[in-house]
Amino acid sequence: MPTVEELYRNYGILADATEQVGQIRRQAIKELPQFATGENLPRVADILTQLLQTDDSAEFNLVNNALLSIFKMDAKGTLGGLFSQILQGEDIVRERAIKFLSTKLKTLPDEVLTKEVEELILTESKKVLEDVTGEEFVLFMKILSGLKSLQTVSGRQQLVELVAEQADLEQTFNPSDPDCVDRLLQCTRQAVPLFSKNVHSTRFVTYFCEQVLPNLSSLTTPVEGLDIQLEVLKLLAEMSSFCGDMEKLETNLRKLFDKLLEYMPLPPEEAENGENAGNEEPKLQFSYVECLLYSFHQLGRKLPDFLTAKLNAEKLKDFKIRLQYFARGLQVYIRQLRLALQGKTGEALKTEENKIKVVALKITNNINVLIKDLFHIPPSYKSTVTLSWKPVQKVEIGQKRANEDTTSGSPPKKSPTGPKRDARQIYNPPSGKYSSNLGNFNYERSLQGK
Repeated sequence: MPTVEELYRNYGILADATEQVGQIRRQAIKELPQFATGENLPRVADILTQLLQTDDSAEFNLVNNALLSIFKMDAKGTLGGLFSQILQGEDIVRERAIKFLSTKLKTLPDEVLTKEVEELILTESKKVLEDVTGEEFVLFMKILSGLKSLQTVSGRQQLVELVAEQADLEQTFNPSDPDCVDRLLQCTRQAVPLFSKNVHSTRFVTYFCEQVLPNLSSLTTPVEGLDIQLEVLKLLAEMSSFCGDMEKLETNLRKLFDKLLEYMPLPPEEAENGENAGNEEPKLQFSYVECLLYSFHQLGRKLPDFLTAKLNAEKLKDFKIRLQYFARGLQVYIRQLRLALQGKTGEALKTEENKIKVVALKITNNINVLIKDLFHIPPSYKSTVTLSWKPVQKVEIGQKRANEDTTSGSPPKKSPTGPKRDARQIYNPPSGKYSSNLGNFNYERSLQGK
């Protein structure tokens, strides 16, 4: 059996070898797994993990294969070497070791990833999560959510608790701190797919209602071009479907209601001649209203007499006026959108303009359904809608997308500098174009030739 001294002497040869002796390095990497016996295996894993920093694609591929081969010999020992470098190694080694785990673990057979091995991955991951970047956090959530033992209800609950800890939901929210805002959004995005009728979103929804909604207009973000307010409202809407019993439900419903009123304007005052007294009619911001109405509709189911028993008569009257005004404008847009899309199929619907109109029609139809529920006497909360940015068809849990995985044998490319952690994986309605073009009464009237 090779000694530890021989092992590290060989590592020294690998580390000091120059480009001219690349063939010697590759051959040595191939033979390293032969040293992986007994107590040497974690050390071999440690060395191979360090060698992930190579920029030579052939070597990088060999190191990956060598790590996978010793993983199949002793998964726990290999994890020991990998996590040792993740916790204590250089930045480039840490980065590539995490990416190795996120892309290669799922390729291992069940007899390798036993329950004990998965428990070790969870234990070690918790240590790493004490100090991670946003990108690292996303990768670890990908690693952990892929483990069989964490795909149960109790497993998903564990993951939600991990995310809640990262999100720092016990602390007061600071809307003027871009890092604070970014962390909350990044964590919430990781939590949303975990929520279900058995794994509740109550803690996150409560935090959004109590701390984020009142500060919506003050939010800052390091991500250029991101509509941070709409992003927050979308996340709240997605979570609201899975909210359990909320301690301060009436208080939080009121905050949601008040925010909804901000985006549902009163009709403009009319002058004596019947024309508008103001210069222009208010814009109807459908994207925001869809999110807020949906969230209010979902939470309202838990307190169905909120509108009729918890609001004073003046506020209820004000709400109905706003709702009716919004509904009238909504009908105009729905008719115009249907007319614009009538008879269009296939390639015609793939133009940028028509894509916007299709999404706009989804948004307005959703709002229409929700408003009809609230017009009932008493208000009804029975209708079901699919949020405009969500796919209509159901996607099975655990379904993989091919483009998520690193299939190339080349070393991962360095990420560009600057914000890189906020791109969502769902289609984001082009709210800027949509709001400015379809959310304005004057524009709509010009379409009608008025």
